[in-house]
Amino acid sequence: MSDNAPGTTVPEGIRCSDAERERVRAALYAAAGEGRLTMDEVEDRLGRLEGFRYRHELASVTADLPAPEARGLEGWRQILAATGAALAAEFAVLRGRAPEPAPGRRRLLILLTVLAGLLVTAAIVAGAVHGFGPDGFEGHGPGALGHGHGD
Repeated sequence: MSDNAPGTTVPEGIRCSDAERERVRAALYAAAGEGRLTMDEVEDRLGRLEGFRYRHELASVTADLPAPEARGLEGWRQILAATGAALAAEFAVLRGRAPEPAPGRRRLLILLTVLAGLLVTAAIVAGAVHGFGPDGFEGHGPGALGHGHGD
């Protein structure tokens, strides 16, 4: 089914976006980097690419090239994705929406969450008692009692 307005037709097809053209450009540059195309061939195809207006035309400049391989995440993105997936799985277990991977794991997760909350609370209270000023903890040690406080 078409997304066009009722009663209208587009015989040529769907117009391509700048982002779609950019993906084709990237594929051409990658093919040149792999030695599949010469720079003259890339320039020729890029020239034709600029004249294209419809999606079906884009495939003509990369039809003789292999499909790009799906690349996994690399570097920090891979680490962040794995961390996000692990946290989502842990929260699903905590909310009871996923089965426990091991007996007692849910209790352990709750205990660790409560312990982390208590540690954060203790740090905030300690900071409030000792002050958050620019001096940091200077003058707040055990030997500093009674010095400079109205004596």
